[in-house]
Amino acid sequence: MRNDSSSLLSLSLSSLAIAGALIAVMPVKMSAAPPQAIAQANQRENVGGPLAKQLQGKPAVVDIYASWCPACKNVALTLSQLKKEYAGKANFVVLDVSDRSKASQAAAKARQLGLGQYFDANKSQTGMIAIIDPATGNILAQHRNNADKTAYTSVLNAALKR
Repeated sequence: MRNDSSSLLSLSLSSLAIAGALIAVMPVKMSAAPPQAIAQANQRENVGGPLAKQLQGKPAVVDIYASWCPACKNVALTLSQLKKEYAGKANFVVLDVSDRSKASQAAAKARQLGLGQYFDANKSQTGMIAIIDPATGNILAQHRNNADKTAYTSVLNAALKR
């Protein structure tokens, strides 16, 4: 019995050593993605299909907002400027998740506008702003807590040229 226990222990330790050696030699690429990479990666993402009829013809700027959110306060001035600059050229949608009642209303609004899948995936990401192509539902850019106006205007201008 003692011999069997020793053999089992030796086998276990050998297996553990081999597994550790394999992990140690495997290449691992660890790098944080810059905000631009997030925006570029989202170009391939979709909100689930075309948006509602009332959003067609203009890019949609979708804001996941909460009154208590510091990131939302940080981007508020930028969004206000964008709303003025792109009035009549883009649709601005605010999905307010400040409390349960407002979050429930925001969910209903999102479903009505064809943004239900996007809302479900991002409702806890306050300060998240996405620019969406309404014809395809493709996310053209997505930023969180980014008050850099040019990050939005460059995407909006490109979308309007299409």
